[in-house]
Amino acid sequence: MGAKADEDPGFLDKLRATPTGRLALKIGIGALGSLVIALGIILIPFPGPGWAIVILGLAIWALEFAWAKSLLQFTRRNVKAWTTWIGRRGVPIRGVLGVVGLGFVAGVVWASVRVSFGVDLIDKAREWLS
Repeated sequence: MGAKADEDPGFLDKLRATPTGRLALKIGIGALGSLVIALGIILIPFPGPGWAIVILGLAIWALEFAWAKSLLQFTRRNVKAWTTWIGRRGVPIRGVLGVVGLGFVAGVVWASVRVSFGVDLIDKAREWLS
């Protein structure tokens, strides 16, 4: 069965077999990866998977670009190292890091709303509470 897999090239290999196919694949992968990364960057300040979407776009680019594959491997390695490091810490340290992270996200959301819409969420919260 392994020999069969070697004889039957995949869809991307068939596209890469011709100069036109290689160019079309590079353009298509570049454009799709760019759109996904742009969406992820827009979503980073909001709660949700902004960074995960950016990494997905990088994975799309890694299908065709060697530099993106290297960057994706670097990112995976460092995210894994960070999560391993956090996992070995006690609950108080993880709690402090969580609060700091939440504060950072809240600051980014506040600044985004302030710059984008001219609304100060802190003033709105004070008005609502009084």
